[in-house]
Amino acid sequence: MAFSEIDYTVTDGVATVTLKRPERLNAFTFTMRGELIDAFDRSDADDEVRAVVVTGAGRAFCAGADLSGGGKTFGHGKGELIDGYPRDGGGTVALRIAASLKPVIAAVNGPAVGVGATMTLPMDIRLAADTARFGFVFARRGIVTEAASSWFLPRIVGIAQAMEWSATGRIFDAAEALGGRLVSRLYPAGDLLPAAHALAREIADNTSAVSVAAIRRLMWSGLSADSPWQAHAADSRLMAELGGAPDAVEGVTAFLEKRPAAFPMRVSTDLPEGLPDWPYRDEHV
Repeated sequence: MAFSEIDYTVTDGVATVTLKRPERLNAFTFTMRGELIDAFDRSDADDEVRAVVVTGAGRAFCAGADLSGGGKTFGHGKGELIDGYPRDGGGTVALRIAASLKPVIAAVNGPAVGVGATMTLPMDIRLAADTARFGFVFARRGIVTEAASSWFLPRIVGIAQAMEWSATGRIFDAAEALGGRLVSRLYPAGDLLPAAHALAREIADNTSAVSVAAIRRLMWSGLSADSPWQAHAADSRLMAELGGAPDAVEGVTAFLEKRPAAFPMRVSTDLPEGLPDWPYRDEHV
């Protein structure tokens, strides 16, 4: 598949996905939806990819849905159905990112509004330019929070903050996003993408790909665990499966020999059978 509304590149183990409609502030379209899903299919299938960075071309990250269709923009669902209704396109992207086997870093270089904000929520780490702006503007457009953000946003920032931002629909700046824990760190605009790539390289250079995939699954699925006892059971199974596996042997040996580890296991072939059930394999995924 040749991409027209995103760029996808891989360098030194890091895949960079760039939303690429700068003349429209990278506004989200049905075409972009399909291309983003395909990009994450590619990153999961490529053992050379150890982390994914998502950013925007030009001065925006993503200004939300493309509203050039006018007042009927949200009235024409496309694609498959869910519970008898057209699936929200942003949600199909969010769920695909949630299912990623590789860690995902958002580098929010400019305005991230509507789906431009909610698509970042299933990403593992959000970094932002100090000039970025955010908005969960759905109530000001007469619709509801989408892209499964009613699940993700309160878990990331808490219910009170999630409701304040969503009920007002106002645009807020990067400093407020940092204070509300929506983003982890702020950078001058020119330093943002290098910082995101440096973080991705730290993962790629120093960790087991299988360990990171398993940890990502434990963390996200653990948000819905009934108790720490349930989480402990999941931890214990994976510790038992991976504790004697080649990556663990190499990790300990490399530490004792005071050298960098060369982990032999691959995500494509060596994921443990005991990974928690995330995503849930039912008609909604």
